[in-house]
Amino acid sequence: MNQLLLSHTNITVASAAAATQNLVNPTVLEWTDKLTNLAYLAAALLFILALAGLAKQQTASRGNRFGMAGMTIALIATIAKAVINSINGGDNSTGPLVTLLLIAVAMLLGAGIGIPRAKKVEMTEMPELIAMLHSFVGLAAVLIGINSFMQPDEKTKAIEAFHLGEVYLGVFIGAVTLTGSIVAYLKLSGKMDGKPLVLPGRHLLNLAVIIVSLVGMVAFIYAGHDNLTVAWIALGVMLALALFLGYHLVAAIGGGDMPVVVSMLNSYSGWAAAAAGFMLANPLLIIVGALVGSSGAYLSYVMCQAMNRSFISVILGGFGGETAAADDREYGEHTEVTAAETAEMLKDAKTVMITPGYGMAVAQAQYPVATLVDKLKAQGVEVTFGIHPVAGRLPGHMNVLLAEAKVPYDIVLELDEVNDDFADIDVVLVIGANDTVNPIAEEPGSPIAGMPVLKVWEAEKVVVFKRSMGSGYAGVQNPLFFNENTDMLLGDAKKSVEEIIANL
Repeated sequence: MNQLLLSHTNITVASAAAATQNLVNPTVLEWTDKLTNLAYLAAALLFILALAGLAKQQTASRGNRFGMAGMTIALIATIAKAVINSINGGDNSTGPLVTLLLIAVAMLLGAGIGIPRAKKVEMTEMPELIAMLHSFVGLAAVLIGINSFMQPDEKTKAIEAFHLGEVYLGVFIGAVTLTGSIVAYLKLSGKMDGKPLVLPGRHLLNLAVIIVSLVGMVAFIYAGHDNLTVAWIALGVMLALALFLGYHLVAAIGGGDMPVVVSMLNSYSGWAAAAAGFMLANPLLIIVGALVGSSGAYLSYVMCQAMNRSFISVILGGFGGETAAADDREYGEHTEVTAAETAEMLKDAKTVMITPGYGMAVAQAQYPVATLVDKLKAQGVEVTFGIHPVAGRLPGHMNVLLAEAKVPYDIVLELDEVNDDFADIDVVLVIGANDTVNPIAEEPGSPIAGMPVLKVWEAEKVVVFKRSMGSGYAGVQNPLFFNENTDMLLGDAKKSVEEIIANL
């Protein structure tokens, strides 16, 4: 009887093994890879179309839809591949149910955090939210790199030296992105001083970090999995240095230049994603990371050109690093005006230009501003907007706010389109802007010297909407407030605009 049972058991085990072996179907795995790559190609094309759409306000909504469609295709293809591989005995040996469960848990956790945050976030909080999201990308790259080193697969063992280089660079870029983005978030949210941190010999310090990291890379690749002690020490030292470098690079940049920092960190997060793609052998992640990284870098370059700054100094953390010198000049007394008086001024004007800033976003004044524009246009007044490239806290911030309030695109003009026209403007309404309309930018040696500004002071009359007479984000006094042709309308911008509308 015992021999019979043993024989039956052996037959059952053999049958199960044979059945499992039959599940491994190379043809299915091969076609899965082909279809997944085809889906990735379609997703990549949609991401490129998304970037093209986002280049203009008129097509931005369509660009967003292309991006969402591409991400949906990418997610479906990736999940399907993981499940099919687990069924057919591919790289994943956890089984289809466990695979689906793990993916579902991860997506539910992400959705549980992301959806409520996205629903309640104000447009004024969007820059710091973006900075925080960049930090998640950096953290993901660091964790993927460490995991990839701990658990190498058969494919990477064949090219171990190259893969170790991928891991090292991925962790480095991810760590810099992580702490740099956290500092940007803290500065943008007002939880950290916006003034630049200027350490003695800071550029030499950054250079030393990079040199030590390069030496560590050589040691890490040379040691590999043969000498784990040396490899882990090299990786750990580099991780600590990269975390410090990310902190120092962004901390050394002044608050007034944070829009460029946001676009720069966007580029860093793209390269971190691309590095993660190499480590995971995921072609779509490499493509998307390269798209984000290159477009973010180019956006930073364009903004630096618009602000007359050096792109290299952005990368090296020297951008906006000047400290504000004590300004003890006497500018005289400012003059104040009421909403009713401003309304009378606008009634007599033929041309009006509105130059918004972050204060408009904080006050949520874009909607009454749009109503004001309609009122003035109905009375035959020519109204335009002058937008500074770094107005707000991220690139295009003011354009998004005005589009949200249904302000026509054709009257929203950029700095270089309007800066020669202020002498012909009867009234300029400066709503919540400060550094972007500061004439001190034309003085050599000032913290914002050389930065192009909107020359609103050349207009016949200027009304500045502001909560108080305090300095701007760059911490610099603005002589515009004390000009003879400038009046201050102090208080909440939204309420002030609504009072003007009532008086019209």
